[in-house]
This record gives sequence, C-alpha cells and structure tokens, in this order.
Amino acid sequence: MITASIVKELRDKTNAPMMDCKRVLTETNGDLDASIKLLRERGIAKAGAKADREANEGIITARLDQAAKSGILLEVNCETDFVSKNESFKTFVAGIADALASSSATDHEAALATPHGESNIADSVKAKVAEVGENLQFRKYVRYDAASGGVIASYIHLGGKVGVLLEVGTTKPETATSETFRDLVKDLTLHIAASAPKGLSRDDIDPEIVEAEKAIFRTRLLDSGKPENILENIIKGQIGKFFAESCFLEQGFVKDPDVTVSQLLEQKSKELGDTLTVTRFVRFGLGE
Repeated sequence: MITASIVKELRDKTNAPMMDCKRVLTETNGDLDASIKLLRERGIAKAGAKADREANEGIITARLDQAAKSGILLEVNCETDFVSKNESFKTFVAGIADALASSSATDHEAALATPHGESNIADSVKAKVAEVGENLQFRKYVRYDAASGGVIASYIHLGGKVGVLLEVGTTKPETATSETFRDLVKDLTLHIAASAPKGLSRDDIDPEIVEAEKAIFRTRLLDSGKPENILENIIKGQIGKFFAESCFLEQGFVKDPDVTVSQLLEQKSKELGDTLTVTRFVRFGLGE
C-alpha cells in the first residue's frame, strides 16, 4: 500500500507533482530510491534543481466576471523572455487564470491549492518546470470582490509586463452603465499603470518610509548649509511633494497633470450626479 507519508517524502525530495509521485511509487512498489531515479529519468524531478534560479520574466494577467463585480490579477514568472512569449506558456498561464476566476480563492495560498490539471496549481507549476526547462513561479495573486455599488476594473499593459486591478465605488446603479464612468475607470487604471502610486492616500504610506525621507531631506539641507531653524518648514514642504508623487489621490492625473486624481473624481462625480470613490487598487510590475 502506498501511504500518504511516503508520497509526501518523495515529493519533498524531488519537488515533483503529487500525482506523479503516486504513479511512480505504484510502479516501483513503494521503493523510494527507485522512484526518485524514475522521476529523474522522466525529467519530472528537474524542478528542484531550478527552484533557486531567478524568474523575473513572465506574464501578468487578469480576469473579470461579466458584471464587473469580481476580478483577479496574477503573475506567473519564468526565467527568459523567450519562454514568456512561447504560446505553450501563454496557454498555461491563461489556464491558471481561468481556473482561479472560477474559484473562490481569496489569497495566494488558496490560489496555489486551487484544483488544476491532475492536482492543483502549485503542482501544475512544478510539472511545467520540467517541461520548459526553466524555473517558474506563481508569484502573486489578488482577488477583489466589489462592495455594494462597487465596480471592479483591470488593465494589462505592455503585453503582460504591468497589471492593475481597481475598485471604484458608486451610489447609483445607473452610473456603472454610463460611458463617462467607463471612460473614467479606464483612465484611472491607465494612470495607475503609468504613475505607479505607492498608496491610495497618505494613510497607506508606511510611516517608516516617511521618516526615512525626512532624514534624507534633513541631511541634504544641512549639507547645503541651510540654518537649522528653518529646516522643519522646508522638510514639511518636501514631504508634501513626496506625498503628491506617491499617493494616488494626490498625484497629477496622467492625462492632465494640473488636475489631481482627487479633483478629477470630484469633477466626474458632479458630472454624473453621484459620489465616486476609489476604494482600493493594486499594481503588479513584472518581477518586482
């Protein structure tokens, strides 16, 4: 009898998919060494040797449901641009995205355990390593389910090098069907892709990062000979600029830098007779 413990041991030693471990253990009547040899002969145990190699190429992709009430964004990495452009790899990533879009996985751990092929996504990625001969990683996964009145949008830039997932809140059901609203949401995803904000508002910026920026500004000012009694006012202004560059709502809109994103939302809210709010967003940059 092939026990779960020996399957796990073989899997830990070879990094091979669970179903392949079960299969070879059955063929070898539970002989662990013979099973390892068989997996190596078949190329399935190659994944372990490649697991430490950097994988910074790949594909970022997204899926939305038809009502734009739920969406996912994910990143699957490989080592070379050659593999990322291969149709087999593209189909593989699309299959993972479709499986996750049909699932209820809310985080990366649950996504890895989502059924796919003969086992789950984690095992499918390991099996694909042996096929393509490169280290592959299912690196990131995010799922958004919209709150009442919310709309989920996505944008993929540069053929999968950058991806954005965004939730925008409304108070009127008819707003979501408006062409003005749809154009705005599209523009907001384009802005996030291009401007790479670090957070939605000042509350989302790590205080340690802010303090580090202040320390840098203070050192620069002292080195330039500025008197200490005026440093704090200057630093305050510099931090204001830092927030304006880093916070989504304070950034100048990419299509009209003289208007902040917050001001744009106010303008469109008046135009639509609604109150529009950006609830959350995430931006993936390939290999980041």
